[in-house]
Amino acid sequence: MTRGETDQVLVLDFGGQYSHLIARRVRDCGVYSEIVPGDAPIEQIRSRHPGGLILSGGPGNVYAPGAPAPDPGIYELGVPILGICYGHQLLAAHYGGRECVSRGSYGGYGRGRLLVEDTADLFHGVPEQMDVWVSHGDVVCRLPQSFARLARSDSAEVAAMGAPELGIYGVQFHPEVHHTSYGRKILQNWLYRVCGLVGGWSMESFVDDAVDRIRRQVDDGHAICGLSGGVDSSVAAALVHRAVGDRLTCVFVDHGLMRQGEPELVREMFAGQLDMKLVFVDARHRFISALRGITDPEEKRRVVGHEFISVFEEQARELGDFHFLVQGTIYPDVVESGTGVSSVIKSHHNVGGLPDRMELQLVEPLRELFKDEVRRVGAELGLSEELLWRHPFPGPGLAVRVLGEVTEEKLAIGRGADAIFEEEIRRADLYNELWQAFAVVTDLRSVGVMGDDRTYGRTVVLRAVTSEDVMTAEWARLPDELLDDVSRRIVNEVRGVNRVVYDVTSKPPGTIEWE
Repeated sequence: MTRGETDQVLVLDFGGQYSHLIARRVRDCGVYSEIVPGDAPIEQIRSRHPGGLILSGGPGNVYAPGAPAPDPGIYELGVPILGICYGHQLLAAHYGGRECVSRGSYGGYGRGRLLVEDTADLFHGVPEQMDVWVSHGDVVCRLPQSFARLARSDSAEVAAMGAPELGIYGVQFHPEVHHTSYGRKILQNWLYRVCGLVGGWSMESFVDDAVDRIRRQVDDGHAICGLSGGVDSSVAAALVHRAVGDRLTCVFVDHGLMRQGEPELVREMFAGQLDMKLVFVDARHRFISALRGITDPEEKRRVVGHEFISVFEEQARELGDFHFLVQGTIYPDVVESGTGVSSVIKSHHNVGGLPDRMELQLVEPLRELFKDEVRRVGAELGLSEELLWRHPFPGPGLAVRVLGEVTEEKLAIGRGADAIFEEEIRRADLYNELWQAFAVVTDLRSVGVMGDDRTYGRTVVLRAVTSEDVMTAEWARLPDELLDDVSRRIVNEVRGVNRVVYDVTSKPPGTIEWE
């Protein structure tokens, strides 16, 4: 079943921190969903033939001058609309005027209590009282004409409203967040009872549709893939290879910023698993020279991104008539690099680090997927669990795990410390329980003592997190004994280090990587 034969829902993004989760949860319910800018023109929306629209949350105030708003044409499409948080307030303002929304007596942040008053349609089959996740300062203070109150909460008198004859519903809480009890059920009710969608979207249907789109884009041309050995680029390579076969050539660039033994591991892994053309390029001196003297992390990412593109363009010219570059870009890369409605958190080298002008046309078949969805695609394509469950490694490599200027000394420390950390995590049988674990080399030096001698060595930071979608993460509660073993080994075995610390910051407010 291809996407053209299934339903799809568009999420209009107004800059909400949970916008990505909405699309994700809709997909989990068996309906394909993508995110588009909140102000996307009606022609763009109409051309997608959506079965429903969701208006996301956001930091704006609907009564403020120039407040973000959708193209008013969406209300004439005749498709069901669900407003969440700010989207809920947008609906109230559109159908009843801006005076229907005001600043609440007090904000609603965190867990709240919902009291359901109408158990038809949206709240069918859920309890009359439940916990929900709220994050708002404004509230709907007056119901628009034709709308009925469906639920109230301790922070909003109109916590849910609906106009069934219009197919329009709004909620002042976040059903997409797992803290909301029965949030999945509420979304399923909207998708299947209100929108009347059929569903049936799956990773299998995604693969079929992606292969078809890749074939139409590449046509009879040739493509090269920037293969890093990580999950994203490996799955992208396998997907494009299924679409175009031998017209794909993978290029692995050793930029000198890899983990210990990484180039050898990639060669061994892909020689055995993927029957495709593979070219190795030794560009270690080139990348490290380009990074000399650079300390700003955004500039590091830009330099690495530009060098990668230059290498790929050179390889494309040497190999023959290549016009397409395959990248393993995934949705969190796009979000953190800035989408126009979301802020730039950090520019990923394969998004914000790209040069303005390129000779190669990008092919990014995973751009709308989250990491766990990418892994499911890889499983559908037959890739091994060993490859699919490798911990993520940033494209700029150790350049963003070495704070300050990148030097050979710091790279050696990073490789050694990282290898010890991974070895001990695997020994404790915790590797697959963690999303990511790695070492960061800082410019911080401190006094120590070794063998009765004074030392003035570097501090290494250990970072380990658990996550479902990489957009949020919790620091991992590793056993004290494990951290003790890792710390002692790093100090004893890695030259130049005399102090090891553990990062206990979640995301947000931090990010997973330090730079």
